[in-house]
Amino acid sequence: MDYRLLGRTGLTVSRLCFGTLTMGPLQSNLPLAEGAALLEEAYDYGINFWDTAEHYRNYDYLRLALKKLQTLPVIATKSYAYDREGARASLEKARREMDIDIVPLFLLHEQESALTLKGHQEALDFFLEAKAKGLIKAVGLSTHTIAAVRAAADWEGIDVLHAIVNYRGIGIKDGTIEEMLAALARAYQNGLGIYGMKALGGGHLIATAEKAFDFVLNRPELHSFAVGISSPEELLVNLHYLRGTKPPPETAQRLARKKRRLEIEEWCIGCGACVENCPQGALHLEEAEPPRAVVDASRCILCGYCGAYCPEFCIKIF
Repeated sequence: MDYRLLGRTGLTVSRLCFGTLTMGPLQSNLPLAEGAALLEEAYDYGINFWDTAEHYRNYDYLRLALKKLQTLPVIATKSYAYDREGARASLEKARREMDIDIVPLFLLHEQESALTLKGHQEALDFFLEAKAKGLIKAVGLSTHTIAAVRAAADWEGIDVLHAIVNYRGIGIKDGTIEEMLAALARAYQNGLGIYGMKALGGGHLIATAEKAFDFVLNRPELHSFAVGISSPEELLVNLHYLRGTKPPPETAQRLARKKRRLEIEEWCIGCGACVENCPQGALHLEEAEPPRAVVDASRCILCGYCGAYCPEFCIKIF
């Protein structure tokens, strides 16, 4: 496994980061023991960087896996907190539910611009105070926008960026992949640690996975990149692409044929909560009686975030 120093954080991370969103209740909803075993297997292969978030509701997988490990991986989690009270609650929740004393990396979740960052400054200040106390090792933000990357490059206290990077630019909300890479290059030059998200475009690039991996592996701006993993089969295929070797053809073909989709069950009540909280604007309410949420597959990146806001639990990714 290849490792990189994550900018100025002092944290050494594997080039491949285990994206835990896909294993949890917003997507595959693996049994607890199965998900924890998958994390352990990845760690045994040298993947020491795990990405999660309060929003993913999957800290219990990490807690169970960590009980089996002798050393703490570099765990990145995220919070939507915007004030001190919310930030404190998020930090304590992460420490309690993962049963860890120190959170290696805490991010402000889904920042969009300098204006958004200003709105979360109180939470950022709390996380920086927690870092000074030794409760957090590094602070950063995750984003789907170029504007937030540009703002963060010079923002006091920001150590790490987690941004969308894939060869087609799928999921970037305000520009092209070329513009995103230029913004990340500036942040990289300023010493920030950078790890990409959605290298496989939320599953849309699985059919061209080798090309997708080559693209992110050859980006000097990226210290690491996260890929969602929900099965031992996916883990092994991703490791092949990471090493530049060919995975078993039948396995790679089977995964390439796997068409992931977001489905909204027939009992949707049309409340609109998912529409309001879709980062990509891929959901809308159809004009019917009663109204019902509908997904635009061309815009959906299969993040599953919308499912966390559904009061009827009718949004699923298959």
